[in-house]
Amino acid sequence: MAATEKMQTTADGGATLDAEEVERFSRIAAEWWDPNGKFRPLHQIGPPRLQFIRDAAIRRFGRDAKSLKPLAGLSVLDIGCGGGLVSEPLARMGGTVTAIDPSEKNIAIAKAHAEPQNLGIAYRPARVEDLIAEGGRFDIVACLEVVEHVPDPAAFVNLCAQVTKPGGIALFSTINRNFKSWALAIVGAEYVLGWLPRGTHQWDRFITPDELKAYADAAGLGDVRFEGIVYNPFKDVWTLSSDTDVNYLMSTVKPAG
Repeated sequence: MAATEKMQTTADGGATLDAEEVERFSRIAAEWWDPNGKFRPLHQIGPPRLQFIRDAAIRRFGRDAKSLKPLAGLSVLDIGCGGGLVSEPLARMGGTVTAIDPSEKNIAIAKAHAEPQNLGIAYRPARVEDLIAEGGRFDIVACLEVVEHVPDPAAFVNLCAQVTKPGGIALFSTINRNFKSWALAIVGAEYVLGWLPRGTHQWDRFITPDELKAYADAAGLGDVRFEGIVYNPFKDVWTLSSDTDVNYLMSTVKPAG
């Protein structure tokens, strides 16, 4: 298949979608909600990722830290939502959630899981470009474990900035690029422990915090903050940490006005 057939591009030529990556996740879409299946790592890192989003929203929008619904009244976009592992808890926190994914199979799984719970999530098989064309803008834009799967992350971060309202926040999570991340996230997680299917990640697409910050700066996003996610093998839990060597998150603010 030619490269032009594999990738769809933005108007400025930045490739923001790899069809092979979409197909890879579509093939295992039925396992999204199996906590012991191929998406087990995403289930495990769910709590610290959600804590990071919640803390950023409380900080930015002045919400009550004790509230069970700190996102009430806020519009939220979950980009690359997969089966809805993040979309559902964001809705439970009170957010008005729109969730998009280029895989129709992922969206079907997400809808089927959410509908009996009456969460009111607007799931769509769509890309960020589609929402930009419609004029969609959101208070909170979450893009978790996606940027390392796109051919041109700088162009993709720029698109995420475009769908963020002025004064809103855009949040990302990804994997650092160094020897440690290669040893743990690929050799360890995919080949030794079997936490992820082999080939899930491509090391050369991992992104350093400095690179991700540069993409955010170029997209007009500010107040950049980082936090890591680390694994405790003795407790079998993942927690937030200052260690960004492997898994990390970034919060940004789109200037108002």
